[in-house]
Amino acid sequence: MQAKPKITVITVVYNAKSLIEQTIKSVLQQTLPGVEYIIIDGASDDGTIELIEKYRLQLMVYSEKDKGIYDAMNKGLKKASGEYILFLNAGDQLAEPAILENVLATAPAADVYYGNTKIIDNAGNILGDRRLKPPASLSWKSLRFGMCVSHQSFIAKRELCEDYNLSYKISADIDWVIRVLKKSQKIINVQQTISKFLEGGTSAKRRKHALKERFRIMVVHYGFIQTVFNHIYILIRYPFHKFSRNSMS
Repeated sequence: MQAKPKITVITVVYNAKSLIEQTIKSVLQQTLPGVEYIIIDGASDDGTIELIEKYRLQLMVYSEKDKGIYDAMNKGLKKASGEYILFLNAGDQLAEPAILENVLATAPAADVYYGNTKIIDNAGNILGDRRLKPPASLSWKSLRFGMCVSHQSFIAKRELCEDYNLSYKISADIDWVIRVLKKSQKIINVQQTISKFLEGGTSAKRRKHALKERFRIMVVHYGFIQTVFNHIYILIRYPFHKFSRNSMS
């Protein structure tokens, strides 16, 4: 009988032919034995699915129309059989071939492993660290000021992973991570860079929608008054953070 995969990596993709291969290679190069790799394609028509087919013997791919990125992620969760789950979107990469093996070696049987994230451009060049650094100690309350841990550097036990809430269109990942952390007891900071995140531009309209949606999520988990105070703190802190970044550049 084949052993149950330790980690399932799930990639959601739609029309990203120029980006998906670097993601696939970073997963297939992992030294951890038996990594399960699932790609959920939203019925791409730009050659993405034909490129993925080159690796058919090393991964599982499902291609059909979906209702958006979080619907596709839910499909991936339902097909996953690994003990742990990691989401890696098209264009993102795992930091190095041994990273999944190294993560699991930091501590046995954690509920969640998390770590650092580097930002890369389309060519894979590292631009620096993600702006929000992961805290030394993480809990569901840590996210009250924002997404302090990258989704791509957050590895959770499958049994703790509920479906994404499809009523959120842009920020459902924040809600999902908070819900996972609420059920977690052993949360390990691996103190390593787990992933490289592809930086992408966001339109002003979409950014405004994301902020409104995030506020709704925070109210659900932290309460209205606390969320208002947290956002006042964020607004006060932002100019100092921006000045600090500009001074270092």
